[in-house]
Amino acid sequence: MKSMAELEAIRKKTLERINLRREDESDNVRVVVGMATCGIAAGARPVMLKFMEEINKREMSNVTVSQTGCIGMCRLEPMVDVYMPGKEKVTYVHMTPEKVGRVVAEHIVNGRPVTEFTIGAAEE
Repeated sequence: MKSMAELEAIRKKTLERINLRREDESDNVRVVVGMATCGIAAGARPVMLKFMEEINKREMSNVTVSQTGCIGMCRLEPMVDVYMPGKEKVTYVHMTPEKVGRVVAEHIVNGRPVTEFTIGAAEE
């Protein structure tokens, strides 16, 4: 077990990171992966891991990858929402780890959503 001083140092460092995130929220990009039972069954876990890998590989400190519960359209899983500052949310459907690199490069880095992977394309 860690000493109280070590635990306090970890707590302080974590709070500093949280506060930095709050100050920079206007520049943050959020990637939210649907990880309910339906999403996991459809392959959401490898998709989320691939997003984390791509973001870390590119050292993108302004991008947060998180998970959420059921998004509500099980037939379109795995689903991923991308929130860019000052833009509308983009929902990607039927995501695979192979599609993640393109979404990161084109949408998150260059600001151009990959429309053929979006919910709008799936509904046509």
